Amino acid sequence: MIELEALDYSGGDLSRPECVLTHSSGLLMTADWTDSGGVAIFRHADRAPALRILSNQQGFQLRPNGIALEDDGGVIATHLGEDQGGVFRLHVDGALEPLVTEIDGVALPPTNFVHRDGAGRLWITVSTRQQPRAKGYSAAVADGFIALANADGSDARIVADGLGYTNECALHPDGQWLYVNETFARRLSRFSVEEKGRLGERQTVCEFGPGTFPDGVTFDVEGGAWITSIVSNRVIRVSPTGEQSVVLEDSDEAYLKQVEEAFDAGRMGRPHLDGVVSRRLGHVSSLAFGGRDLDRAYLGCLLGDRLASFQAPVRGVAPIHWRAPLTRLRSALAGADA
Repeated sequence: MIELEALDYSGGDLSRPECVLTHSSGLLMTADWTDSGGVAIFRHADRAPALRILSNQQGFQLRPNGIALEDDGGVIATHLGEDQGGVFRLHVDGALEPLVTEIDGVALPPTNFVHRDGAGRLWITVSTRQQPRAKGYSAAVADGFIALANADGSDARIVADGLGYTNECALHPDGQWLYVNETFARRLSRFSVEEKGRLGERQTVCEFGPGTFPDGVTFDVEGGAWITSIVSNRVIRVSPTGEQSVVLEDSDEAYLKQVEEAFDAGRMGRPHLDGVVSRRLGHVSSLAFGGRDLDRAYLGCLLGDRLASFQAPVRGVAPIHWRAPLTRLRSALAGADA
């Protein structure tokens, strides 16, 4: 298991860097709730963002949760508003373009995550239809869903429904399976990906025990799934055959007990997520492999203002955007450095 003392840190002055992306150039990118909301860009050794791309949409505060990187350096971001959601394209100049704000005439609830695949399609997750969302922090609630849309937001449709607080999703490297975390059902599930993006029946990859509330998911070159757990600050590797091993943990036993009691009693709420007790990690929520050899794991978080990272024992699979040219983003960075 990785020792907490082995952690390194990148960035600083970040606001809720929930989702982290990496690029072969060494750039790191996170969701950022600073001011009008957008993304922060920096490098491993930076202690503050080299550049922020913030929405310039007047009268609207973007609250990006999940982000996906496009070829020019713009991002696709999900909006996790108090009672509104949607999927937006944030251009490098700050322009905000709505892509998916409703499906079948129904407005999207607060929207959790977006995953961009090799065909440019957008896999979108909504954790719950409950208002407020904290009503969905229960094993008894299963109203989350996965939607699929084209790159321009067209043909948006729900492809899986009835999930237990749908969180991050990711296509398996073989392209045949879509994996998804169901946070308060406490399981990692998968669906076979069929013609035109249709999904097969849900299959359980593994279930998690006390203290684990799965959030982020990504893959290594050996076929293992790497899971981040909110509350307990755990990073868990799930082998291709479903065995779990804890790679990293920064939790407080007494606090976990309190949260477990509240969860079992059906009264878990925002205070249980906002008051996480730990030594070094700020409520880890996502993981992305980066570094020259994709052997460094970067951790997004909900409560911290920087990213922790560690040397991973297994290399990660390169994300679809790993070698994207990032033409407009590079120009913006050059201007910021001038």
